[in-house]
Amino acid sequence: MTALTFPAEPTYVLRNTTVARTLLARPQSYPGEDETVQLDLAVERGRVVRITPAGSGEGGPTVDLDGGMVWPCFTDIHTHLDKGHIWPRCPNPDGRHQSARTAVAADRTAHWSAADVAARMSFGLRCAYAHGTRAVRTHIDSIGEQGEISWPVLGAMRAEWQGRVALQGVSLIAIQGFRDEAAGVRLADLVAQHSGILGAVTTTEPDLDLLLDRVFALAQARDLDLDFHVDETNDPQSRSLAHIAPVAIKRRFKGQVVVGHCCSLALQPAAEADRTMDLVAEAGIAVVSLPMCNLYLMDRTGGGTPRWRGVTLLHELGARGVRMMAASDNCRDPFYAYGDHDALEVFTQAVRIAHLDHPIGEWPRLVTVTPAAVMGIESGIAEGSPADLVLFRARNYSELLSRSQHDRTVLRDGAPIDTTPPDYRELDPILGSGS
Repeated sequence: MTALTFPAEPTYVLRNTTVARTLLARPQSYPGEDETVQLDLAVERGRVVRITPAGSGEGGPTVDLDGGMVWPCFTDIHTHLDKGHIWPRCPNPDGRHQSARTAVAADRTAHWSAADVAARMSFGLRCAYAHGTRAVRTHIDSIGEQGEISWPVLGAMRAEWQGRVALQGVSLIAIQGFRDEAAGVRLADLVAQHSGILGAVTTTEPDLDLLLDRVFALAQARDLDLDFHVDETNDPQSRSLAHIAPVAIKRRFKGQVVVGHCCSLALQPAAEADRTMDLVAEAGIAVVSLPMCNLYLMDRTGGGTPRWRGVTLLHELGARGVRMMAASDNCRDPFYAYGDHDALEVFTQAVRIAHLDHPIGEWPRLVTVTPAAVMGIESGIAEGSPADLVLFRARNYSELLSRSQHDRTVLRDGAPIDTTPPDYRELDPILGSGS
């Protein structure tokens, strides 16, 4: 791609752009039936101030995209920055979920000092920022003393990245950890102290309803939102999602409830899955799919070919009006050996894995408008919105989803940023030479 040339002052017109209707705040303002529309975007003082049909002839400095697509910057609502990039010193020997848990536990005990967590968290944020992400929610391992180490690191990162990446944190422990009421109170207080979100990993337990009620009560008492890892397994008997929604309804929970993974839902009998999804819709719960990580982890049999894709029922949930999202999840750790905190890669792979096409329709909102709204962040392309945009040479979805788009241009407040991700060699001091 020929590098785009921008004026010194961020006041110009992005001419001849292609924008997905679903990413426009007011798509009805631009008549037509196509999934995309050709527009000129006038940028002044870091904001989009006018949106007009392409070729409308508005004067002033211009940057011609020649039909290239424009997206709002990404929001990555489910990540694990505290685990990221430990693969070189702590690989998963067989790619299985239990092996990942074992490997991470050992690495956490041996290495997760504040300096170690900060170095890897910073690396991940720099990757995300370079790829065009402006908001990230990360789960924070909060087992025992680790929470006291990692939450202050998150607070420091939030301050350091203010104005570039909005950063939110979620506690991560097994739901069984709330059996100790005093420990649950301490964790909820720690999360509240750091303006975080209360979370846990849920699978079906005999006392699950009691534990969930306890978590919801702790959140309500502190005005915290909730974010759960749910049924990340290929066991159809794991049905904790069917318990979370009724508790949210019974308690009339006013905060946001997000559930991630929900893998086993896709393996349950249709009637049962339908009842659960109806409850999720009634409760107003938002669902995030982690397509790359779950494709990697689920249905591993030790040399056999996987028979299913690991993703939840995106189409069926979306048809019920459930807010659907997709996110990076783990990057270069025992839960997922790959990844680069690139939300466009997440979207591209989600389209392929879950057949989010023909038409693409509303699905671009998975990594942009919907997670931003759940995180309480302005998003979408509208007159008056921040000129936080990702510009592609690709002119349509076929071109966008067929190549890596590593040559994208990222605008923050209307000005292009350096899109070079950090070099892995920077991690050598903590991971070992040649990581």
